[in-house]
Amino acid sequence: MILPKIKKSFKTIVGYGSDKGGTKVSRRPANTSFRQQRLKAWNPILSPQNVLPLLILLACILAPIGIGLIISVISVQDTIIEYTNCSSESTTTSFTQIPDKYIKYHFKQKLNMEPMWRSFVNTDSDETICQLRFEIPNDVKTPINVYYKLTNFYQNHREYVDSIDIDQLKGEAIPYSDLDDKCDPFREYNGKTVYPCGLIANSMFNDTFASEFVGIDDTRNYKLTNNNTAWSTDKHRYKKTKYDINDIVPPVNWIKKFPNGYTEENLPDLNTWQEFQVWARPAALPNFYKLILKNETVTLPTGNYTFDIGLNYPVDSFDGTKSFVLTTNTIVGARNITLGVVYLIVAGISTLFAFIFLIKVLLSPKENSDHLYLRNAHLTGRNGTRPELPIREIL
Repeated sequence: MILPKIKKSFKTIVGYGSDKGGTKVSRRPANTSFRQQRLKAWNPILSPQNVLPLLILLACILAPIGIGLIISVISVQDTIIEYTNCSSESTTTSFTQIPDKYIKYHFKQKLNMEPMWRSFVNTDSDETICQLRFEIPNDVKTPINVYYKLTNFYQNHREYVDSIDIDQLKGEAIPYSDLDDKCDPFREYNGKTVYPCGLIANSMFNDTFASEFVGIDDTRNYKLTNNNTAWSTDKHRYKKTKYDINDIVPPVNWIKKFPNGYTEENLPDLNTWQEFQVWARPAALPNFYKLILKNETVTLPTGNYTFDIGLNYPVDSFDGTKSFVLTTNTIVGARNITLGVVYLIVAGISTLFAFIFLIKVLLSPKENSDHLYLRNAHLTGRNGTRPELPIREIL
């Protein structure tokens, strides 16, 4: 009984079976181009003659783009001052020069005065102030943007990105027990709902930037604004909350901004609080810029200025730094020469290989055989007849 079953199984494997009348029935797929995977396809055969023009075309496209990007970036004027150690390395009595390792600047004209700083305590707010003094050697056209820069802060961590409650940001009064679990451990405090909950809100950058550059001597003050610093596409994510102020508390790290908790007067409206909207859009890289102030209407005139920054945000816990960035922008953003250099490198490599292939063609030309013969060689025998396909290709 076992032997007939083995024979029947073998016939099934090789593609034959039997109908009820005992006639052998083939289970082999039809011998068609589609069933046997012999459809026509484009199989390019590369040679120096047809690759050469492609490389030249690629170089001709990428080189002008790279040159244009570099020229555009070079026109950006900026100054970057790292103020992480301002309170520890500056004096409280007078301005001192900032160490060179903390400053970078690019202007059309040379500076007559290096950037300086000093620190003091604001008696009204009990806040330590880092006061920067810097020079603008030439008139700088709009737009003028002020950013803060953080380093070694990984906003792109998955748990960090997910640590929000979308419905709460849209204004819904959700009790802490119903908030998204990803807001833990910042969704409840002393039996009250944390608003807004999660890691993103709790770690919000809270150094305070003054709203103007204060001119020195005959230089006029230069006004700045935080209007339209957030993406317009982000505003629909935030609505005014429906919470009762007695049911909510600020995040733990907001205690300095809200020492007595929320009141009717200080309850933040996330729909109009653009600093929060800017912070809540996670950065892709650990070193990033966030726009905080701008002026798109008035040219920044030549002169010396001071600018006050309230020191509240600790960066020692993640071994990071924080910087003040004043810059203009181009069509490709702030000063970043890397993209243009990459375009030029690829264009240079394409040019190099094009030159090598050209020498190859000139020094050792070789007449290529018919490509159609190469494509169909496996289908035609020596006498011009089509050979039988092996059973493994038919199956």
